[in-house]
Amino acid sequence: MDQSAQQAQQLDHLASAPAPGASPFAAFGMPGPGGPPPAAPPEPRPILELNGEEREDELDALSDWVDDFLLPVYGAEVTTAAPWCLQWQEHDDVVAWLHALWLAYQQHKDPEAGLSGLFVWHRDFLTHAIAAIRSPGGPLSACMTSPERPAHRILPGPPPSARAEKTTASQAEPSGSGKPYEQAA
Repeated sequence: MDQSAQQAQQLDHLASAPAPGASPFAAFGMPGPGGPPPAAPPEPRPILELNGEEREDELDALSDWVDDFLLPVYGAEVTTAAPWCLQWQEHDDVVAWLHALWLAYQQHKDPEAGLSGLFVWHRDFLTHAIAAIRSPGGPLSACMTSPERPAHRILPGPPPSARAEKTTASQAEPSGSGKPYEQAA
């Protein structure tokens, strides 16, 4: 009976799903093929969340990709319908778009993405990002619209929301000022 119970436990153990990241050979006390699994790469973070040297390094790598790959292949002609800016690194919204596009490119060119990975990148990421960045009313619309007339201007964004202004004003007031809450009409 004891031997039968042990065999039942062993069968249950062998039939259960392996632990995530566990080697298929762990039950035999052996590491997986090629030794221990490689450490997972760090999770990518949006470039606008980075600071200091970390942001500069990421912006340098992004600039290399944009200048050496993206623009020569997908840059197209600069026109009023498709403006560009030689100082695009100063446009935070453009940097954010291009960084996201670059991260998606890295993911979709990986062999694990399969044979259609780059097609998916073109269809789902490249076309939309370039259209948003280079649209006539987009973030670069005040910049270069002709290669003969280089221009750069950062368009002002919208003012802070009314809620942000109320929060700032209420923080500036000393507490217990005796002023009743005023509702905007």
